[in-house]
Amino acid sequence: MTEKQIPLRNPLKIALGAVFAALGIVATLLLVISIPATSGYFNLGETVIYVAALLFGPLVGTIAGGGTMIADVLVAAQFAPGTLLIKGFEGAIVGYLNSKIQRRTSSFILSAAISVIVGGLEMVAGYFIYEQLALGYPMAVALVEVPFNFVQVLVGLIVAIAVVQVILRVFPQLKR
Repeated sequence: MTEKQIPLRNPLKIALGAVFAALGIVATLLLVISIPATSGYFNLGETVIYVAALLFGPLVGTIAGGGTMIADVLVAAQFAPGTLLIKGFEGAIVGYLNSKIQRRTSSFILSAAISVIVGGLEMVAGYFIYEQLALGYPMAVALVEVPFNFVQVLVGLIVAIAVVQVILRVFPQLKR
């Protein structure tokens, strides 16, 4: 493949993923509410992962999600390997489902809500399992974090939908 044949789409998406990963790190570190039972924490990083995935699809969502593990390295290092996988998959799920659902409905809010809820459920289940298998927490301890993760998904959903709607009004060319 010659240089002229390489599509610019993927390098651009990788660069966008890196920008959103950096934004996700900042959003994660902006508000850290510790959960003493698990040494985990509530944060706002989900919002950026959802915005990235809803606007630019699964590749950007994956990079943004996985990149937020750097915040864990700084705050709760034991979660970093799990975050790389769990939040990476979350971004991929949200981006993929949103692109598929949008082809079948004209409602951005419906498409985004379904996509984020499914991706968010993966995140909640992922950390619940990770805490038990990788960190050795008893089920009762891992359950303590579940409600906080659900709230994190809900806040992320509400903020991301609002932010994406504003961005799409300002930059309608991103709807393509």
